[in-house]
Amino acid sequence: MRAFINLLHLSWIQLVRHRVRSTLTILGVASGMFLFTSVETLQRSLAKATEATAADTTLVVYRQNRYCPSTSQLPEHYADEIRRIPGVCEVVPVQIVVNNCGASLDVITFRGVPEGLLRKFAPEIQILKGSEDDWKKRDDGALLGEIFAARRGLRSGDRFDAAGVTVTVSGIIRSPFAQDNNVAYVKLPFLQQASKTGLGIVTQFNVRVHTSSDLDPVAEAIDERFHSDQSPTDTRAEKAFFAETAAELIELIGFTRWLGFGAVLAVGALVANSLLLAVRGRIKENAILRTLGYPGKAIGTLVLSEGGLLGFAGGTIGVAFASGFLKWQSFTLGNEGQTLAIQPDFFVILTGIGAALTLGIFASLWPAWQAMSQPIVKNLRN
Repeated sequence: MRAFINLLHLSWIQLVRHRVRSTLTILGVASGMFLFTSVETLQRSLAKATEATAADTTLVVYRQNRYCPSTSQLPEHYADEIRRIPGVCEVVPVQIVVNNCGASLDVITFRGVPEGLLRKFAPEIQILKGSEDDWKKRDDGALLGEIFAARRGLRSGDRFDAAGVTVTVSGIIRSPFAQDNNVAYVKLPFLQQASKTGLGIVTQFNVRVHTSSDLDPVAEAIDERFHSDQSPTDTRAEKAFFAETAAELIELIGFTRWLGFGAVLAVGALVANSLLLAVRGRIKENAILRTLGYPGKAIGTLVLSEGGLLGFAGGTIGVAFASGFLKWQSFTLGNEGQTLAIQPDFFVILTGIGAALTLGIFASLWPAWQAMSQPIVKNLRN
């Protein structure tokens, strides 16, 4: 163990001796890992929003053959009939208004919910600033997700207008669910009037069932009940609904995976090239180390350590900058009323740093082999 630590220290000395080359390599690795972390954050955010789990118990009831919220109109009285279906725990009528129904980086989404059902619709929300009481007192009050508020620079008491709806910020909320942090919650009657859809008409119903095994039977029962009505329904699990309506986003994000692969290849090639140059420039030094008793494995470990240090240093810088940038900008992708928050988490950070370290070591294998296999006598003569 002590011998390895000594080799690691010697690797660090070798890198410091060539500051310009090491700095440029680290910056190149950081640039590649910045891109890799951004892509992984997109992929991770998408997976959280679309992958079903055993804990999922929410259905979304939408108007059949309608996609944009403005085209989905359902009678509010459907809620009473849905509650009678076996397996249903709670039904919340929701009105959704967006400023842009297509794929966009800046989507403003209003969710109108009945005042008494807000906590049932989003029980996990926490009030960070302002108060829920103020929201209850004002007809035009809005509770903004913290990412939404940060992106728009809004605070409690501010007024703003979007999608033809003017509201007053009553509070800033936080939720473990990314979508809640990117929307504005308002009272249902207010949003119905402001959006001119009329009282008694909603965009969708969010239905909570007892267990995940009830999702499919309840969805079929709801659609069967309203199949012959004037407003037939299309009911799906919440994450399946997101995956369907945000198909354009999923296709776009799927393409970014190739960018991530490109970044990985660029990082590997950069580290390998830098170490090949280092090995060729240290032919006599390595021969002297071999003469002093350093075995070939030690020389190879020395080169591998340099690659690992370059990858770790560049990866840490790139991941840190990418995470800080994404948190600062609070990017949100939206499509057809569904929002996808692009926020890095601890798993993405660890993955990025681990990938950079692994790539640095892997890219050092060939330079390490060359350093190990060089003849001592020939190198000393050179």
